[in-house]
Amino acid sequence: MSPSEASAQAPTVAERVVGQRPSAGRHTLALFLSELRLVFGRARTQVGLGVLAAVPLLIGIAIKIADNNGGTDGFLGQIAGNGLFLIVGSLGLSMPFFLPTAVTVVSGESLAGEASLGTLRNLLVAPAGRSRLLAAKMVALIVFCFAATMTIWISGFIVGFVLFPVGDVLLLSGSTVSLGDGLIRALGIAVVISLSLLGLAAIGLFVSSLTSTPLAAMAATFGTFVILGILTAIPQLHAIHPWLLVYRWQSFADLLRDPPYYHEIARNLLLQAGYVVVFYAAAWARITSRDIT
Repeated sequence: MSPSEASAQAPTVAERVVGQRPSAGRHTLALFLSELRLVFGRARTQVGLGVLAAVPLLIGIAIKIADNNGGTDGFLGQIAGNGLFLIVGSLGLSMPFFLPTAVTVVSGESLAGEASLGTLRNLLVAPAGRSRLLAAKMVALIVFCFAATMTIWISGFIVGFVLFPVGDVLLLSGSTVSLGDGLIRALGIAVVISLSLLGLAAIGLFVSSLTSTPLAAMAATFGTFVILGILTAIPQLHAIHPWLLVYRWQSFADLLRDPPYYHEIARNLLLQAGYVVVFYAAAWARITSRDIT
């Protein structure tokens, strides 16, 4: 074979590069995994999860001390009598403040944090593409919502079983179910709460796309959450209550009835889906038209 023929059959540099380029699927997976490492690798995320894990511990210790002094009644007395209720109680007490705060911090930093560090420009011009980058950010927020909720669930499970007796579960409707059934219901409550946080996460993602200052994005997201909570608490505004983000957040308690009431839960999740669609679309419109020059 002559040198010219060998040269003609040899792959060019461009062909070798294309041959070595990872597939779109692998590139997308790598982007998602990288985003998860970024979110959970931040010190503030780890501290936040640590604070969430401490909530059931502090509640459990306080109830244990009060029970020893004969000062527990009502729902606190139920926790002292059955450690499984510590999971539900911790999730319920974390829903109005601790969990939303954690979500606003992570979602507010999602895009604004990249912009403040100067890495967003490189990410937007990378082969991953803007839409894929935004999807990776949203997936990371979804994972964080579940991770935050399950951190409380696992901590409540451990503390509850260590400090208190466990057994059959007395439901809100007055009937009693087995411990296994109670654990499944408690896990279902965690799933409902995680999904209830997605609307707030989508709002934070959109706000984060508007600014390059993470603290401003976090403050604006948390401020929006507070305003929605205030509007929900005003009786005269009952006409708009069903459309407010936090109005049906407490619907998870319907899983503690026999049989469970799914109507309000379904309406809550449908509302959260609507918020996710609207604010994710707004974030996509912003990020795809953002000037990076």
